Formats: sequence, C-alpha cells, structure tokens
Amino acid sequence: MSVESEKRCGEVRVMPDAPMVDVMGGASRIERRVLDHGFVALIDCMPRMAPEGKTADYSIVQAARVSYGEGTKQVNEDRGLVRYLLRHRHTTPFEMVEFKFHVAMPIFVARQWIRHRTANVNEYSARYSIVPDRFYRPTPEAIRAQSQSNRQGGDGIVDAGTAEEFLALLERAEGLYKDYLGFTERGVARELARTALPVSVYTEWYWKCDLHNLFHFLSLRMDPHAQHEIRVYADAMYELLRPIVPIACEAFEDYRLGAMHLTRLEIEAIRTAAPLATTNKREIAEFEAKCDQLGIPRAG
Repeated sequence: MSVESEKRCGEVRVMPDAPMVDVMGGASRIERRVLDHGFVALIDCMPRMAPEGKTADYSIVQAARVSYGEGTKQVNEDRGLVRYLLRHRHTTPFEMVEFKFHVAMPIFVARQWIRHRTANVNEYSARYSIVPDRFYRPTPEAIRAQSQSNRQGGDGIVDAGTAEEFLALLERAEGLYKDYLGFTERGVARELARTALPVSVYTEWYWKCDLHNLFHFLSLRMDPHAQHEIRVYADAMYELLRPIVPIACEAFEDYRLGAMHLTRLEIEAIRTAAPLATTNKREIAEFEAKCDQLGIPRAG
C-alpha cells in the first residue's frame, strides 16, 4: 500500500512503496554444470524482490535493525552493519535470506552432503521411479592415492596402471545398470532392485537453506581439505549466490573463508613465544601449519 507519509500501526511503520527489482534478474533457473553429469541450479531465493539499487543483503539489515519498510540507511552503512554482524557472529539476521537449489550429484556426494542437517531436502525417489543411466567416472588424473596423514582423504595421484584398472572397475560396476533394468522388467520392486547399483550413480534433490547455514556448509565444503567431488559443488553454489548477496559474501570471505581460528593455547604460545602447551601431536601439527601460514616462527 502506498502512502504519502509514514504512519504508525502499533509497532510497524508503513513506508511509501519503493520500486522493487528481481534479484535473480527475472530468471527462473540459473545453472552451473558440475563433474561429468552433475549440475547445481539456483531456482529461487527469498527475498526475491529488493528495493531498487539494493541487493538481497537488505533483508539482513532489515532484520538486524528490526527495520521498517525499505529502511533509512545508506548502502555503505548497510555494508558496515552486515560485516559487523558476521564478524561478531550475530548470525540470526542471515537466516532471513534463503536459497533453493536443484542439484544432481553422485550418491556418494549426496551422502556427505546430507550430513548438513540444517536444510529442507526432497530427493529423487528410486522407489517410485527408475534411476537414470548416469554414473560419475573421474578422469585418470583425478584418481587420488590414499593420504598417509589423513585417514579420510586423498593425496596426490595413483600410478597410471592402477588408475586404468580402477576405471575398468567402475565400468564393470556401471554394467550392473542393464541388470537393474532387467530385473525391474521381470517384476522385482524398484525399491529393492536399486540396491544393485553402485554409489557412483547420480541422484537429484531440491535443497533449500538459509544463508547462515549455507555459509556454514560452504566454509566446510569449499575448504581445500574437503573432498574434490563435493568441493566443486560448493564452489558452484557460491558462484550462484554471490551476485545476490555480494555484501554478505564479501564478509564471509574476509571473516570465515579466508580467516583463521586460534585456540587459547595457540594465542598464548604466540604471545609468549613458547611451545604449545600440549603433547597432542595433531594439535601441535595444526599449530605449526598456522604459524607457517602466518609467516611467523614456530615457537620452541
């Protein structure tokens, strides 16, 4: 409702209507291809409309100020507030922005992804429908060797012969798809027949998450230590949301993605130039890595 002047309605101030723009530029789907058969598509966000000259960041500012209408602050002041909120971990206002994605990924990626339990998810049902014939097959140079220092990660690549044999194994596993189809045609229930398929087969889901929890997901999955096959999805998601909340993303890069957390023991060691007050080898190794990154001598 357009009004000539501000009016009080209880605790709500009704402001004159401002021109609004679609933060997705009128698109119903913005997609990025990932891996061999995968994709990440942004299909909606909230708020979808923002005052002209602003981005969806305005919703964060509005919530933080319990703002009225489009607010009275300038864009540069909005930026300062968003950065303050993220810097000091006042994260609730970031929950006012949401993104909905359509994603296709290998099942083993989906099983890592679903550990983040702060989103709304609806997955393709292999009980109801036939699984499409799509399998992830890495390139030879992407077949990593088991890390000797990280039990859950890879490091470097295997020799060419081993890579070739592994790709042949994947090809044999993909061959089970014909048997899967055959048994469904012979009457075996889809919910049971699917158990014969490897976790390299692709699944799809719709995934909706608020910006606060999305930043937490991205801080973990965009990290260099994250598995490559999920990291490329996180990178694609970030590429899609960055133009919509550029101020929040700038703060995220400065205070989360490119930042470093120091423990009490690490701060004391740096302050006193003494060894880290622990005998835990993992903690010591992590502290030494931080010293190297900061370009300071390793204490002790």
